[in-house]
Amino acid sequence: MTRENEILQFLHYHPASSRSEIETGMNLTESPATVKRILASLVEAGSAIVSGQGRATRYSVSPQAHVTMPLDIDTYFQKETDERTVQTSFNFDLINNILPKVDLFSAEEKDRLDALQAQFTRNLEGITPNEYRKEMERLGIDLSWKSSQIEGNTYSLLETEKLLKEKQTASGKTKEEAVMLLNHKDALDFVLADPEYLKEISLWRIEELHSLLTKELDVDKGIRKRRVGITGTNYYPLDNEYQIREALEDSCRLINGKENVFEKALLALVLLSYIQAFSDGNKRTARITSNAILIANKYCPISFRTVDSVDYKKAMLIFYEQNNISAFKKIFIDQFAFAVQTYF
Repeated sequence: MTRENEILQFLHYHPASSRSEIETGMNLTESPATVKRILASLVEAGSAIVSGQGRATRYSVSPQAHVTMPLDIDTYFQKETDERTVQTSFNFDLINNILPKVDLFSAEEKDRLDALQAQFTRNLEGITPNEYRKEMERLGIDLSWKSSQIEGNTYSLLETEKLLKEKQTASGKTKEEAVMLLNHKDALDFVLADPEYLKEISLWRIEELHSLLTKELDVDKGIRKRRVGITGTNYYPLDNEYQIREALEDSCRLINGKENVFEKALLALVLLSYIQAFSDGNKRTARITSNAILIANKYCPISFRTVDSVDYKKAMLIFYEQNNISAFKKIFIDQFAFAVQTYF
C-alpha cells in the first residue's frame, strides 16, 4: 500500500486531522515538507479535502475517496466486532447526497469492464437460441448454488445440478435447502422470460423478486415492520417501515439515474443488502436484482461461482460499517470477468 493510501486510511478513521496529528498518529518518518507535498497531491487529486488555514488547517477524506478508497480488510477484521469504530446506524446522506456524485469505478476499471462486455458481445455472435439457453441454464445452476451457499445452504454444486435439472433432492439435506435453490431457479427463469423486466428498477419489482425467492419458506412477505440485527456487526438497519420504503425508493431513483450499467448493478447489490428491507432474503434478492439489471441491458450476468463466502460477507460488512465499496467492487469486477470467460 502506498503512503498516499495509508494517509487516506488514517484520515478515514481520524477526520479533520492536522498535518502534525497525521505525522504523530502514523509515526511517519518522512520530513514535514514531504508530508505536506503528499497531502497537497491528495487534495489536488480530489481524494482529500482541506479546511482552515495556517495552524488551523485540517484534512479529511473526500466523499469520493471515502466510498472507493482501498481499505486493508485483513487489518480491519483483526479487531473484534465491539472493538471496531463503525457507523452503527443507517446513513441517510449516503444514497441521496454522496453516491449520486461518486464515480464508483476508476477509468482503468471502466476500461476493463467495457472490454469484458465487448468480449461477451462477440461471444454471442452466431450463438443459437438453444446454445444460449443451455449456457444460461449452466450459469443459473452456479448462481443458485453459490447464492444459497452464501446464506448457509449445504447443497454441493453437483447436488444442486441434480435438484434443478432432475428435481432429485439430496439425502441428509432439509426441505428448506431444496426450496431455496428451486426458488433461485424460478426467480431467474422469471427474469429471463421478460429480459427487460428491470430495465428500470422499482420497489414493486424488487418485492416481486423477493416473493419468488422466499416462496414456501418461513419468511414474512413485504417490507419488514420490526427491527433486525446482523450477525458479526454493530450496524443496525432502519427499523421504521416508512423509512425503509423511502430508502428503497431513493435507491431506485439513484440506480435509474446512473448511466453506467455496471454502476447500476453494483449499487443494487450493495444497497439492497444495506437497507435490509425484508425480514430475510435480502442478499439473495440483491444478487438476482443485480443480475436482472445486467440482463435487461444485454450485459453478461454473474454467477459468483468462485467467490469465497467469507470474503463476500466481509466485503458486505465493510460497506455496512464504513460505507466503503472497494472490497465489494473488487469481487464484482472479478466475478464479471469470470462469467465472461466461463460462460457463453
